[in-house]
Amino acid sequence: MTATISIDAMGGDYGLDVTIPASLQALRKNRSLNLILVGDRDEISARLESADSKFKNRIQVHHASQQVEMDEPPSSALRKKRDSSMRVAINLVKDGEAGACVSAGNTGALMATSRFVLKMLPGIDRPAISAALPTVCGTSYMLDLGANIDATPESLFQFSVMGAELVTAITGKKNPSIGLLNIGEEEIKGNEMVKQAADILSRSDLNYYGFIEGDDIYKGTVDVVVCDGFVGNIALKASEGLAHMVSHFIRTGFSKNLLTKISGLIALPVLKAFRSRIEPRNYNGASLLGLRGIVVKSHGGTDIMGFGNAINVAVAEVEHAVPQKIDAHLHRTFVEEK
Repeated sequence: MTATISIDAMGGDYGLDVTIPASLQALRKNRSLNLILVGDRDEISARLESADSKFKNRIQVHHASQQVEMDEPPSSALRKKRDSSMRVAINLVKDGEAGACVSAGNTGALMATSRFVLKMLPGIDRPAISAALPTVCGTSYMLDLGANIDATPESLFQFSVMGAELVTAITGKKNPSIGLLNIGEEEIKGNEMVKQAADILSRSDLNYYGFIEGDDIYKGTVDVVVCDGFVGNIALKASEGLAHMVSHFIRTGFSKNLLTKISGLIALPVLKAFRSRIEPRNYNGASLLGLRGIVVKSHGGTDIMGFGNAINVAVAEVEHAVPQKIDAHLHRTFVEEK
């Protein structure tokens, strides 16, 4: 299946220095991939001059005269940056010229613009940000990771549907398990929001496991971890910080003296495998779920490898028609309720 992805080439902390090499790398690895690079035509074309000619027939350059700054308020981006690389890349998804958009730009602006341009799926009140996380059992998906600092019980149910359909589409796992992140597993624990959400989920057709605690995230207790964006974003950033700290301690520990350096060489295969499992770049690419189209948010400060992984996430969602499957599940739910 051929997938066409629009790339916000100007977005992120490093812009073209990352997006262009990552795009070329993605084309090299995936022969059925086509890309539309959106941004300043002259700057992008100059970066592509040295690119392998066999990739150029799978690249389009779409000019955009503006750029959304990383610290720009979402309202300003919506009103004043209608020809930004971000907005134009999303418009290409709306117009059917691209199956998905990938951007490392301003998260708030990306969410607001995506919602304004693409609109929400019927039955979804708010979009949610979801990403894969490593666990001792493999991988789980967590949402919301920051799109909504407040959520209603109904929103948490909608997040659960979206997360379940994403896992099924991407991994092929039928009826994935869902857990509500809480301060305890007991039914009496938590605030009214999670208690009411638990009641809705227990009466749904989803495979609801129950409440889970923070340590369950990386145990792989459930396939989908559901929470509001305030809790989810803090958990995610704390996890990324922990991964960097552990890597730092291991690296410095094995470089203290000759003996530890020799020990490090002996343990190198294990250390490389460990680092790969917890490396945040390997899990870069958060899905903006609930929209009528596919938008993937890359971490703004990621490198070539990380942005390439975000492109891979977009391709997988296009191939598995994630928005359509979420829409179908919600339609079944509403029909059954009636």
